[in-house]
Amino acid sequence: MQREVNGVTVEVVQGDISDQEDVVAVVNAANARLQTGGGVAGAIHRAAGPGLAEECRPLAPISPGEAVITGAHGLPNDHVIHTLGPVYGQDRPEEELLARCYRNSLALAEENVVASVAFPAISTGVFGYPLEDAAEVALRVVLDETQKLEGVRLVRFVLFSDRDAEVFEGKLSELAEGRG
Repeated sequence: MQREVNGVTVEVVQGDISDQEDVVAVVNAANARLQTGGGVAGAIHRAAGPGLAEECRPLAPISPGEAVITGAHGLPNDHVIHTLGPVYGQDRPEEELLARCYRNSLALAEENVVASVAFPAISTGVFGYPLEDAAEVALRVVLDETQKLEGVRLVRFVLFSDRDAEVFEGKLSELAEGRG
């Protein structure tokens, strides 16, 4: 599913974030140390190879809401944008910290002349952020930011499960209504 908002295509797909050959940058739902882990961070680090961990080492640690950019190494993209989402119920204010992840990632994409970026559902795995609430924050921020984006023309949300994709599709349909 996709919607065009302020000249930016915002889309939701079900798939693997580490296998998005047609986007310039993928976003890693990172841990503070920017190391390999489970979920999205594990998939991205495994696909990218050890060079990614080496490049990340001097950039760590990062704080919730912060984002940094590296090369993509063995991934089919040019860049990986790493952002640390909030741990739900622990890092406060959760909603603002999660919103910063998306805003800061998009700002890095703009600064680095990235035309297309793929996001996972940040903080919804082991960090425990409720999926529906996270989808609302993510899509609201991205749709609001489309007004400011000059270089980014495609923002893709890549969700691992069918259910996650359905939730994001429903929220995109709801929030994009009347925007254009």
